[in-house]
Amino acid sequence: MFSKFIGWIRSVINKMFNTNIGTKFNVDIAVSNKMSTAISKWEKMYKDEAPWIDDKVISTGLPASIAREFATATLVEFKSEITGSKRADYLNNQYKKLKKNLRRNLEHGCAIGSMVLKPYVSNGQLNIDIVKGTNFFPVEYNSNGECTSGIFASRKIIGKYYYTRLEYHNLDLSKKYYTIINKAYMSSSEEILGQEVSLKTIPDWSNIQEIVNIENIEKPLFGYFRVPFANTIDPDSSCGVSVYSRAVKLIEEADKQFSRLLWEFEGSELAIDADPSVLQRNEVIRDKYKLPSLKDRLFRATGSNKDGKAFYEVFSPEIRETPLYKGFNDILKRIEFICGLAYGTISDPELIEKTATEIMSAKQRSYATVSDIQQALEDALNDMIYAMDVLATLYNLTPRGNYEASYEWDDSIIIDSESEQRIRQQEVREKLRTKISYLMWRYGFTEKQAQEELERIKAETEEQEKSLFNQQVE
Repeated sequence: MFSKFIGWIRSVINKMFNTNIGTKFNVDIAVSNKMSTAISKWEKMYKDEAPWIDDKVISTGLPASIAREFATATLVEFKSEITGSKRADYLNNQYKKLKKNLRRNLEHGCAIGSMVLKPYVSNGQLNIDIVKGTNFFPVEYNSNGECTSGIFASRKIIGKYYYTRLEYHNLDLSKKYYTIINKAYMSSSEEILGQEVSLKTIPDWSNIQEIVNIENIEKPLFGYFRVPFANTIDPDSSCGVSVYSRAVKLIEEADKQFSRLLWEFEGSELAIDADPSVLQRNEVIRDKYKLPSLKDRLFRATGSNKDGKAFYEVFSPEIRETPLYKGFNDILKRIEFICGLAYGTISDPELIEKTATEIMSAKQRSYATVSDIQQALEDALNDMIYAMDVLATLYNLTPRGNYEASYEWDDSIIIDSESEQRIRQQEVREKLRTKISYLMWRYGFTEKQAQEELERIKAETEEQEKSLFNQQVE
């Protein structure tokens, strides 16, 4: 059912919303024809359904690999929590559930350019829905490019009917007034919305209010994550773009080059040109010969002879593996450069011949790209946590209280931890850094813990020296 819903969403995008989702709320969807086409293509590439993939061109899986690399690098050492009060503890418990599946969902968000983190309350419990970018239709952005209005779409299939719920969120920032409108539609065809029906038609939607108005709201009640790349598809659009949006043509060439490489091995298999008399007749089909396979090799009947005797000649062409593989690897390196990845991330690291300066430059490029994604994700998480706090107050889920969200991101892409450790140890020896500061950095100690550790080390050292002195005296 879910795959059918995604298919329906894509068909809506490709047909430029001919079901007129926006008109149901008297608004315009802020997605141009160029962007809707691009989003659909990015998602197909992610699913190995790119338009150039056929029985001759094999996918190398690059789109999914690139998206995975960015998601992994962004969250590899990610730590975050909400602290400050009992309200904060309650929010943090819900937050922990989100973090478990965040990397997987971020991968898809990186692939198609966006995702939405939307808190909601069900049966007295605060939950968080991670909405794929294909299921969210942005309506309005503010001057900072932040989405302030949009429509969420969800669908259920019951019997032969398709039920679609549209949830419209709109923030009037000048009045700090927030409106949520829910509508349901029923259709016998997955291609259209159909006629409007009551939300109570579907049991799961029966408790959802049709209209909700909330005062004193400063942000949308969702966190909107966008890949923080400049939009080269539609520069006037505020929509996010895929992490591989600028490398689409190169990915196509990589798939084709990889297919050539595979064909080189297949087309260069050992074959034997032989006189028909050396072949075995097929006992099932008259006048047909058995063709050996695999280790028995392939024989090709030539109908020729030499000096009146049956003969065979071996066909074993030279394999052009090296130039084809090098060409393939060169394309991968270009993709890395355009996408903002370090060399050797998806290309063969053994074929990377770079100076130390060039390697550092590549790492810095990757670090800068990942840092931008981390900041964009942090902004979305902050907006989501704000929405969680608002809902906790509206539904009286927990007493009011202050909260603070902390974030810790990994920077090992550019920092060599072993080299950094040697430098800091040298600084301690040269008295340019205290032992306490070193322990705090190396082991994450507080200043008090570091001081206590030093005192234990000092006591143990004195005890060992005393014991050694007594043994020498004896």
